[in-house]
Amino acid sequence: MPFPLYLLAMAVFAMGTSEFMLAGLLPDIASDLDISVATAGTLTSAFAVGMVAGAPLMAALARNRPGRSSLLGFVLVFSAAHAAGAATSSFPVLFATRVVAALANAGFLAVALTTAAALVSPDKKGRALAVLLSGTTVATIAGVPGGAVLGTLLGWRATFWAVAALCLPAAIGILTGVPARRTDTAASNMPTLRAELAQLKSPRLFPVLLLGALVNAATFASFTFLAPVVTGTAGLGELWISVALVLFGGGSLVGVTVAGRLSDQRPGLVLATGGPLLLVGWPALALLADRPTALLALVFMQGVLSFALGSTLITRVLYEASGAPTMAGSYATAALNVGAAVGPLVAATTLDTAAGDLGPLWASGLLVAVALLIAFPLRTVLAADRGTEALR
Repeated sequence: MPFPLYLLAMAVFAMGTSEFMLAGLLPDIASDLDISVATAGTLTSAFAVGMVAGAPLMAALARNRPGRSSLLGFVLVFSAAHAAGAATSSFPVLFATRVVAALANAGFLAVALTTAAALVSPDKKGRALAVLLSGTTVATIAGVPGGAVLGTLLGWRATFWAVAALCLPAAIGILTGVPARRTDTAASNMPTLRAELAQLKSPRLFPVLLLGALVNAATFASFTFLAPVVTGTAGLGELWISVALVLFGGGSLVGVTVAGRLSDQRPGLVLATGGPLLLVGWPALALLADRPTALLALVFMQGVLSFALGSTLITRVLYEASGAPTMAGSYATAALNVGAAVGPLVAATTLDTAAGDLGPLWASGLLVAVALLIAFPLRTVLAADRGTEALR
């Protein structure tokens, strides 16, 4: 894989740390700002809403600019938003900084996804995306748990400052290692924005976008509220939150790696195997959450399955939207973050029910069930070999 992919992955690591770190910081933020945990959870949804709106908007604004300058600008804005968030004592201001950070993250990821796909041959998009998304999985393994420990020891603001600092070496790497996105010849052959947007009317593309949103909604519904399950239902200490996050991150890395090998030529295998297992896993986690060993083992497996399905669906979006070379990444980003916005909101409604802290786990199971019901009649389309077709 080309070296610039790994530089992009480094930036994705910083941004992934920010996107997922709230799972370990919500109780601390809620206490410090004198709000409920459910209200603090809306910070995750704020970030996701910014990603949804920002992905197509930022991609459209950046499509006529060199990829390197766009990526660099997005990283610097992202860093500044975290510095502002760390300095504020106002929840509305913190909420606003999450939206701004999300807009920058959305623009970066939309450009990075299409850049990554353009750096390799058409039949290796899945492997290229696996490298890029490894930044997110490493964030869940090291960045997010590290942020949780830092938050426990020094407060949540220290974690925000750390993310702001993490962006600086990523910016230097982009400036020195990422080439311009396209040559003048490629630019002259680029479809119009109207033509790229018209790809959204494809009957093959919309189901994949919907499934990606549902799977990610299930992931964020439980991941956002995992900390209370670990410390409440399982009765473990606060530092065990970091252990659970490491296990989820380790599982996500395994899932992305496996899917990267299969999603180009055998996406149906990943979806047909992983989907039912993911469906069983969320209720099982709810039923066994009071048993620490089972809880931790299932957190790892759900990380494997959630990210294997999610990364496979991202790859499918890029294949189905091949006629939108500068906008396809934004379509995938927006779909996944519709799920990331809806998931925590759905989960939050279950916290005041009889299910309590386990409500989000049951909500995740329901969201996956809906996804499988939609996917079943479309199984032949989802399993189609698009790697060979992309070479034509």
